[in-house]
Amino acid sequence: MQREIKKKTLTYGITAVFLALILTTIVFNVGVPPYIRQVVSELKTFTSYSELENFLKTGMEDAKRFNQPYFIPFFSDGEVHALSQEAKAAPAHSTTNIQVAGVDEADIVKTDGNYLYVVCRSTVYIVQAYPPSEAKVLSKVVLNETYDMDIYVNGNKLVVLTKRSTYLPLRTTFAYYYDAYAGASLVKVYDITNKTNPVLKRTVSLNGTLMGSRMIDGYVYIIANQMATNPYSNQTEVILPEIEVNNEAKVVQPTEVRYLPLPDIVYYFTTVVAINVTNDAQEPTYETLLTGATTSMYVSQDNMYLTVPDTTAWIDTTDGPKEETIICRAKLDKEDVVFEAQGSVSGYVLNQFSMDEYDGFFRIAATTGWGSGSVNNLYVLDMNLDVVGKLTGIAPGESIYSVRFMGDRGYLVTFRQIDPFFVIDLSAPTEPKILGFLEIPGFSGYLHPYDADHIIGIGVESHNVKLSLYDVTNVSAPIEMDKFIVPAEYSSSEVLTDHKAFLFDKAKQLLALPVTAYGYTPYNFWQGAYVFNVTLNGGFVLKGTVTHIENSTQWWNNNYYVQRTLYIDNTLYTVSNAKVKINSLTDLSPIKTIDLN
Repeated sequence: MQREIKKKTLTYGITAVFLALILTTIVFNVGVPPYIRQVVSELKTFTSYSELENFLKTGMEDAKRFNQPYFIPFFSDGEVHALSQEAKAAPAHSTTNIQVAGVDEADIVKTDGNYLYVVCRSTVYIVQAYPPSEAKVLSKVVLNETYDMDIYVNGNKLVVLTKRSTYLPLRTTFAYYYDAYAGASLVKVYDITNKTNPVLKRTVSLNGTLMGSRMIDGYVYIIANQMATNPYSNQTEVILPEIEVNNEAKVVQPTEVRYLPLPDIVYYFTTVVAINVTNDAQEPTYETLLTGATTSMYVSQDNMYLTVPDTTAWIDTTDGPKEETIICRAKLDKEDVVFEAQGSVSGYVLNQFSMDEYDGFFRIAATTGWGSGSVNNLYVLDMNLDVVGKLTGIAPGESIYSVRFMGDRGYLVTFRQIDPFFVIDLSAPTEPKILGFLEIPGFSGYLHPYDADHIIGIGVESHNVKLSLYDVTNVSAPIEMDKFIVPAEYSSSEVLTDHKAFLFDKAKQLLALPVTAYGYTPYNFWQGAYVFNVTLNGGFVLKGTVTHIENSTQWWNNNYYVQRTLYIDNTLYTVSNAKVKINSLTDLSPIKTIDLN
């Protein structure tokens, strides 16, 4: 996802991540003093500020010998016209590519079938999109001094999620650095009944880094990570989470903080805030957990699962360090967010697609070790997050590159030299098993269901973007029934790092994704959207391409890079930071271009 971030934010952010990798390497290879793992039956709460302070001081005292900084780990223009307040019937249109039905995910482009809502840098454009001949910018919402914006649209409410950084000098033994992760996570809710005049209804902010969000019905749940102590102080100075609604602040009290009684190198407060975006009068609710830094999340319609790499899971044995991921489950019921269970599994998860909830069980795939010593495991847990089934030792020497759970099946791709595509039976939660696998060159970094017996894979082969169509009708012998490789020396796609850039509609036989392609003999560059017809009989048929780059001077300007594709009725819309292009879905002939400036 291309974003325009302040230069020093990017520079210092890269520095921070680089140092985080150094710290992580030290922790994972040098280790911390061996701890006896405590059996934790439930999440506890503190009784006082002093108890919280003493807990943090005791748990982190061994971190001082590393002499390292603390960081979050890797992980209106145009003419204004009065609009009718009557809702217009929306034509058929695409929606954000999400993981779980009914659980929306924030994105940089949304549509309700009549309008587009487009994030460009620190501005949200509201665009009349349908009918395409009348498309134009109606208004824009400008948020200065913020970055990394995402949005939701719920009826006549626009929800903007964004971040604001604070730059604080961090003295180390060898240099000064700036912590680009300190700051605030902001949620702004606008009434967009009149699309030409969005009205800010309320602002909710909390200190810490916005880690993720979801929207279920009218409730948006946001998750923020915040360091529990001041890294610039020689004392154990606790920084309690603070939530502010329309300039009225509330500090989360220690008695409201749940925690795991485990020591850690660095502690973070993870705060989940529930906001009813359809009712401006309802106060947000929250739940705060003290852990390490939350790195991944999965959300069903009923539960939220947060994962935290466990730096305490080190045992002084000849087998070496034990890598674990702690999982915390919070029950979601409108404004009620309650952490109910915690558990752990060996290894570390790749992303949200490594997790899934189905029929009262939670499934998670994880990798332990590195390089030739790596191994992959799949676990099935009950709602208490106790392991009830597992499948271990999958593809030794390989690492997980993509996972997709579909009902009582799981699909897993690992990679090192070849691309094993595994079909896993999960119909018996206590006894998961491999049904079959396929070995092909390259790897698939994103898996998407075509139907119950066919899977689309987006990956890389021979340095180029590869589309695969897997047939798993015979689960013991899956086949790659068709593939398409972008013809270039090198190519990549945003889909490999952001599933929301993927557009697929089976009924329309439509698949589209952004592609960047380039070569050196001679040098050439192309960026835009590849648009396909896809069927089981015909496989992938390239329908055409759409680019926003009109000349070579725009090669280096990522504002012209297509980030999203979507459709309304029989019209294709491609979106970059510079423009929205409208083309016919029938033959991709151009209809109109809307400049965003």
